[in-house]
Amino acid sequence: MREAIILAGGFGTRLQHIVPNFPKPMAPIAGRPFLTYVLDSLASKGFSRVILSLGFMAEKIQVFFGNQYQGMELVYVVEKKPLGTGGAVRLAMSNSYADHVFVFNGDTYLDLEVDGLEQFWQKNNNPVIVGRQVPDTFRYGRLITDNSRVTGFSEKGVSGAGMINAGCYVFNQDQLNQFTVNSTFSLESDYLEHAVKLVDIDLFVTRGYFIDIGIPEDYELAQVEMAGF
Repeated sequence: MREAIILAGGFGTRLQHIVPNFPKPMAPIAGRPFLTYVLDSLASKGFSRVILSLGFMAEKIQVFFGNQYQGMELVYVVEKKPLGTGGAVRLAMSNSYADHVFVFNGDTYLDLEVDGLEQFWQKNNNPVIVGRQVPDTFRYGRLITDNSRVTGFSEKGVSGAGMINAGCYVFNQDQLNQFTVNSTFSLESDYLEHAVKLVDIDLFVTRGYFIDIGIPEDYELAQVEMAGF
């Protein structure tokens, strides 16, 4: 069974003046909710079960999609309070059945080479961060890497081409068990920044199409670039 978690619970503060009546993953792109593109991609890549981690306007997503989409079982976990990215993943993983799970951001479309990443994970069973080369890392921050390992993270604000965290991961079932379910923490600053110093975290570099609609400029860009998807 190929299983995914989608983080779809954020407030989408930077887009609220453009799409005030939708949670960010439901923002319309070329006439369709953005999340349909993400789910279509996962269905085409062999996922059979998707856990959607929800918060802000959760009911809009639940009502729209129901319990099945494109042959995939959809499972919902809803935060009673904002848990941060780490808390959201931890809560979702408590509902996971597989021994490892793919994690995606609900405001990011990534045409991920899933079969290649699955084979990569199978070699060592290490947690994996998916990296992506971009022309300008300014709004993302950069990954610090050593061959096929992630060794650190740099702050946002550095211009120029480089490797970013694409917001996609493969985690083992027990990856976050040091944190209690419903605890609030950041996946990036409270877990990953420390974990890379203690355990091997592998780097998988994707070359697939990538866009994050979290800012108005890229939201408008997605209207054009994703119109034919």
